Amino acid sequence: MPQPTMIDSEHPAVVAFARSNAGNTDPRERAVKLYYAVRDGFRYDPYKIDLSVRGLAASSVLANGHGWCVPKAALLAAACRVVGVPARIGLADVRNHVSTARLREWMGTDIFYCHGYTAIALDGQWIKATPAFNVELCTKLRLRTLEFDGREDSIYHPFDLDGNRHMEYVRFRGEYDEIPRDELVRVFAEHYPRLAPLGAANWSDDVDAEARVAAMADEQLECRCR
Repeated sequence: MPQPTMIDSEHPAVVAFARSNAGNTDPRERAVKLYYAVRDGFRYDPYKIDLSVRGLAASSVLANGHGWCVPKAALLAAACRVVGVPARIGLADVRNHVSTARLREWMGTDIFYCHGYTAIALDGQWIKATPAFNVELCTKLRLRTLEFDGREDSIYHPFDLDGNRHMEYVRFRGEYDEIPRDELVRVFAEHYPRLAPLGAANWSDDVDAEARVAAMADEQLECRCR
């Protein structure tokens, strides 16, 4: 039986999204246009983490209208593949110096384990692109927006607009042709024990459990950045 695909570049919605946003340009311009379409077209939401196959899929971002870093990175990778640009997903651990107190309490740490970015093959090299934080969020939190030109890596800035520490890369975990879901589940269970009562159920593929957890999340957690 074929394994489920989370970077689902053959999904009709992903195909339509890629073709409508990439344009008829060279590979670099296609990748750049898709980067901005993913970055600003879908709100970053760290409070609705779903580690099921369906929840991690690129197409889930299109269906939900929002996503956290891993599925947003998967959407960019999938869209690039649709238009003939090789892409994969990368994972890194980052220390977020400006995360909200509520988010740190919820996670139990200021380290975002398995932060997702997209690696895109252009001109014989793999370029990092990070489409997680939409421009509205950056404006509200006074963060530097991450720009992408298809020539240099686009990764989080070390300082915000006021000169305060922002993101610190602790560890690059590697880049993958498919989301390493088993590794995500293992790492989240190890490092985010406080999420277990809320998030353990939707780390499975139990549809009823996912619905219950989603209802709890909507009731208990509201992102202050909306």
